Parts: sequence; structure tokens; C-alpha cells
Amino acid sequence: MTDLPEADFYDVESLLTTGEAAKLAQLREFLAAEVAPHAVDWWNDAEFPAHILPHIAALGLAAPDRRHFSHLFTGLVVAEMTRADTSLATFFLVHHDLFVQALIDFGSEDQKERLLADAVALRTTGAFALTEPGHGSDVAGGMVTTARRVVDDGGTHWVLNGAKRWIGNGTFCNHMLLWAKDADTGQVRGFILDASLPGVTRTRIEHKIALRTVQNADILLDDVRVDERDRFSGIGSFGDTNKLLRASRISVAWQAVGQQLAAFDVARAYAVERHQFGRPLASFQLVQGQLVKMLGNATASLAMMVRLAALQDRDGDGDATMAQVALAKAHTTAAMRETVAMGRSILGGNGIVTDYRMAKIFADAEAVYTYEGSHEVNTLIAGRAITGISAIV
Repeated sequence: MTDLPEADFYDVESLLTTGEAAKLAQLREFLAAEVAPHAVDWWNDAEFPAHILPHIAALGLAAPDRRHFSHLFTGLVVAEMTRADTSLATFFLVHHDLFVQALIDFGSEDQKERLLADAVALRTTGAFALTEPGHGSDVAGGMVTTARRVVDDGGTHWVLNGAKRWIGNGTFCNHMLLWAKDADTGQVRGFILDASLPGVTRTRIEHKIALRTVQNADILLDDVRVDERDRFSGIGSFGDTNKLLRASRISVAWQAVGQQLAAFDVARAYAVERHQFGRPLASFQLVQGQLVKMLGNATASLAMMVRLAALQDRDGDGDATMAQVALAKAHTTAAMRETVAMGRSILGGNGIVTDYRMAKIFADAEAVYTYEGSHEVNTLIAGRAITGISAIV
């Protein structure tokens, strides 16, 4: 199969600089050696491979490092990580694109000095605690976790009460960017929460059928005292989250590309190698039709993301609107759902056991389809932009 064309059928990677192409090749080599051979076992066991974090840090792909690269390169990094293991890519995004980037964008000089270097080097890990048990898509207006400001002889601090759910990295992270509503003003505020503080209870969410390697947690907060120095002074309302959420939504759309590339890789190899009726599966017209449809979906999704990256590169992060990002997330994940379903079909019964990778790809796609804004919510954000009418509420 070495002479078959790559899944990057239109050679998008040729748009990278020489340095970016070399860096992407280095990442691929690492993923092929250290991640891909073990990803299914990690997924089956629902265990996070903490031992590889120093090796990931050594790749130099942390949020500050990516300033030196194009948005196309950073997107392809996410796609390649996802292609090897969606769970690892999700850890990377939660830590770097949400927690570390929040320190960069909203952190005080003191906060950066205390926390940033260790977080970038993955000596410590972070999480993003926004979603609540009763509030996901409507958490902006429905947030019930509260922060009450207290001034006493010990100075100013905040007392946090409430609950968060689906917090990726939540079982083992050192810190969380935690969102809470000011009990006095109703404003949404952000805090750096030391996960070891008294009153913080973390419980792993069990029985997942997707992203099993990701350690999602329920977080309970019972009179947790947080110093004023750990409040994000740069966050004054939920609107301040838009930059973070827009960037993370772009990354999840890139994950949808990576899922499709992975599904195509596995399905094509299987179709070429598997024989039925005395012939390779790939010799049957219906199978070739499915493979071409899978490749077409992946290529169209990749092309949309290439253009979105160009908009980001044209003027920093300012030229890709939330509506454009929402359309990309909605469209690529819908295409992904179709692609992985066809891939699972090509593998027949072997497509529902993780031994052949496709079952894991198929299951993980459901999480990608849902998080960072459900398909429906992202569709309605784009719909509002093109009609001028909000149908969300």
C-alpha cells in the first residue's frame, strides 16, 4: 500500500513552510511510535497515559510556541493528534487552548509568573470548568455556581459553591479555570482554582462510550475559599469567554477532520487487505463508492478549515467570526458522523470491536459531534448570522 495516495488528496500540507512541515513530521513520528500502538489499550482501560506528558511538552507545541506558526499548521497538529488518538488531542486542547491560553489572555503578571511556565511545560495540568449538571448550552444565562466576595482581617477572598460536570482532565489536574456567578452583582467571573483546596470534591464520570481515555469529572464546590489573587482580573463577564470558545471550537472542527482521516486510513487498509468471495473488499464497486465518499467528506472538511485558517492568519485571530466558526464546527462534524459510519460499515462485524480501531473512532466521533457547542446550537448561531433572526430561544 506504500504507493497509494495519502488521505491529504489535494496536498494541503504543501501550503506549510519548510519548518512547519518538518515539525509536523516530527509530531507524526512521535504519534506513530508512542501513541498509536497504545491508544486502544488506554481507551479500553479508561486510563490516561500521564507518563507521556514530558514527551508531548518536548515537542514544543504549547500555546505560546504556536505563535510562531501559521493557523493552518496549528490546525493540522490537532488533526494529526486526533488521527492517532482523539482522547489525547482532547487533553491537549483542554489544557493548552483553554487553560494555558486563558492564563495568557486574562492572567495577571503575578498569575503568569506563578503558573505559566509549569503549565506550558506540562509539569502541571489544567482544566476548564464551565459546564454544569443542569446547564450546558444555556450555561451563560443559567449558571448556578456562585462566588461570594468576602473581606475580613485576612484580606479579600471568594467563597465558591456549586457543581460542574464533564470537566476534561478534571480528576487529575492541578488547576482549573472555573467560572462562577458573582453572588452580589450577577456577573460571571473566572477563577484559578487549585484543585487540592478544601471543599473541592472530584469524581470521575464512569461508563462513557466515547473519549474513555479522557478523565472527565463531576466537581462539587462546598464553601471553597479562593484568594483574590487567583481571580482572573481580565474576566468581567461571560462575553470574555468568546475568544477562548471560538478558538476551541475551531480546534474541535479540526478534530472532525482528524477523525475522518483516521476512519479513511483504517477503512482503506481493511478494504485492500480483507478478502471476501475470493477478492479484496476494495474490488467491489459499493465499497469503492463508500471509500470515495469518505475521502470526499474529509477533503471538503479539510478545505473549509484551510480557508478558516487563512482568515485567522490574515489579521491575527480577528477575521474568523463566531458564525463562521460555528458553521465549520457544525458542518465538519456532520460530515464526520457520516464518514465514520461508512468506515464502520466497511469493517462489518469487525467494526464494532476496538481491536480494529474503527469502533473507537466511531464512538469518539459522537463526543466530537457534541462538545464545544452541540451541532444544533452551532447551526443556529450560523442561522442567526444569515437571517438576522435568533432561533436559539
